[in-house]
Amino acid sequence: MKYVLITAARNEAAFIEKTLTSAVAQTVAPERWFIVDDGSTDRTAEIVESFARRFAWIELIRRPRRPDRSFAGKVYSFEAGWAAAQAFDFDVVGNLDADISFEPDHFEFLLRQLSSDPSLGVVGTPFTEAGYDSAEDSFEGERHVAGQCQLFRRECFQDIGGYVPNPAGGVDWIAVTTARMKGWRTRSFPEKRYHHYRPMGTAEKGGVGALFSYGEKDYYLGGSPLWQLFRVCYRSTKRPFLVGGITLLAGYSWAALRRVERPVSPELMRFHRREQMLKLRGIFRALLSRRKIDNFRVATGQ
Repeated sequence: MKYVLITAARNEAAFIEKTLTSAVAQTVAPERWFIVDDGSTDRTAEIVESFARRFAWIELIRRPRRPDRSFAGKVYSFEAGWAAAQAFDFDVVGNLDADISFEPDHFEFLLRQLSSDPSLGVVGTPFTEAGYDSAEDSFEGERHVAGQCQLFRRECFQDIGGYVPNPAGGVDWIAVTTARMKGWRTRSFPEKRYHHYRPMGTAEKGGVGALFSYGEKDYYLGGSPLWQLFRVCYRSTKRPFLVGGITLLAGYSWAALRRVERPVSPELMRFHRREQMLKLRGIFRALLSRRKIDNFRVATGQ
């Protein structure tokens, strides 16, 4: 299978060389890697150009600087790469953040999964951050594909209409969940990991501020209040103890009080809540039978 990669980058000089180094070491190289510089004021473009001179399949696309940093802007940058990709023959498109690193056979492994199962629309792997492993420390589960590295079958990406430019975030989640709602299988494969250098949500905010934003996002993406209560309790057992859970609850409650407009359709919200209830059922079954809760596979409700 042939694939292209697209990266939206803004002021990523601190980490982008790690991503570039991982990508050029891949056992299966992409047809093209479009790195869209979104008006960086640091050395991001300079670093990319130094690699592009050595690898013909790396292409830098420059866009004018935006006044603010938002998830919608990242989607517009991705779309610039997507438009450029239409001149190439490819089966798979990958959305790759500029602050991750991965093993040399990362994409070969994921392409093999897509090739062996035509029902798979989106694939990826869990990831690690400092002191964090998404497969063990999150209840997103194996059906979710984290946004730092997502590979879409081309037909699937076109079927869902691409990414929704939602300024407040949840762009990658909406895409993956919409794919499942439309009948595609989505899967993270725990045989591999990639490392994410900048903790999620901290590009503009600190850790506690990011938790408040996550609570807000849980509301406007249509999350169930019952699931949110469980999430708050679980988060309270992690550092910062209690504070993290309270902050998450505050974000959700504040968004609910303000009746923040939701960027998801009623259909997607119902689908999302059904999946959350399946997770809760799986968790309670494990607790009642005194089995260890498998965070990664709890999404099936088994």
